[in-house]
Amino acid sequence: MASSDKQQKRAQRAKAKAKQNRSGKANPKVNVVHPLLANPLVNEPFDDVEIDLSTFDFKDIEENGFDPALFDDLFQAMNVGEGISLLAMCLVFLQYPVLELVVAEEEEEAAIDFMMGLLIVYRGIFHDEDEDTAVSWVGGDAFQTAYNEASMILQKKYARGTSSARV
Repeated sequence: MASSDKQQKRAQRAKAKAKQNRSGKANPKVNVVHPLLANPLVNEPFDDVEIDLSTFDFKDIEENGFDPALFDDLFQAMNVGEGISLLAMCLVFLQYPVLELVVAEEEEEAAIDFMMGLLIVYRGIFHDEDEDTAVSWVGGDAFQTAYNEASMILQKKYARGTSSARV
């Protein structure tokens, strides 16, 4: 779990962004691909999180597994997204920079295993589910539909160039 100081900073940024959006001073988003992307907690939720992708070692994770504490920002953001909707949670998940890196650079099977691992750990932490229950949830119609829709929404978003530049 993120420190209370970190959580307060995130809450302050979200509050400031929401106030800015209400007052109309924010740059209006033209052609928003999906209404959920108007929410700063769902659209680019990791912009304010420092993630050093240069130190990410996927081979080490493949060989030794991953420490869930290293993915706390992802899990916290997913939990906030899930509080909105399953689709919002999937949108948050798919925008995680580390996940984007793994999907872009690793073999498909390894990337899917990594994604499944993250989802299983998330369900274990926030829903107290064992691995079999979490795998069933991931394979269920509700998750699959939300995941596929989130993927399509993000493809459209990136195709329209409405995201900030990726590094």
